[in-house]
Amino acid sequence: MIKIILASQSKARLKLLRNFGLKVTPKPQRVEESQSLKNGPAKLVVNNAVLKAKSAARKLKTGLVIGADTIVLAGSRLIGKPKDLADAGKTIRLLSRKPHWVYSGIAVIGLDSGKTHTAWDKTKVYMSSLDEAQIKKYCRKFSPLDKAGSFDIQGPGGLLVARIEGCFYNVVGLPLVKLLKILKKSGIDLFSL
Repeated sequence: MIKIILASQSKARLKLLRNFGLKVTPKPQRVEESQSLKNGPAKLVVNNAVLKAKSAARKLKTGLVIGADTIVLAGSRLIGKPKDLADAGKTIRLLSRKPHWVYSGIAVIGLDSGKTHTAWDKTKVYMSSLDEAQIKKYCRKFSPLDKAGSFDIQGPGGLLVARIEGCFYNVVGLPLVKLLKILKKSGIDLFSL
């Protein structure tokens, strides 16, 4: 069995991979992520995913490293993780006004093969129309601080989402269909586990 490392601190990504039968070891990386949209959002998330994967790969001799990055884009504005609850409320207020895009990039480095594969996906998210009281209650009751866009679609943040166009798992932070194709190229077939 190939050793798989997830170069991410995301509990949602780890849980998702483990739910699909993969034995994954989390190794979060501290890297200087770019926030520049100069080359477009797809390039941004892929480059950040590669940075994380390469950082983890430098410390290993064998196995497979998965790096991932997710951003939320409201118009031309990049929305990251909130600084505090007030910032989270402001973000949710903004996102509930009109649809926004969630971009996720992945990078998989095969240490044994020396190959790096990358992919990205985007999903359009339509939030429910929320009033001020609902936004404040959500921010107080649930923990939005460690999530891009201040919500987690697979958890309580799912209550805020009216509908999506595209991959659900991309909003979670891992474009799963694209990752499955890369894993298969790397010798891991989830249907054979």
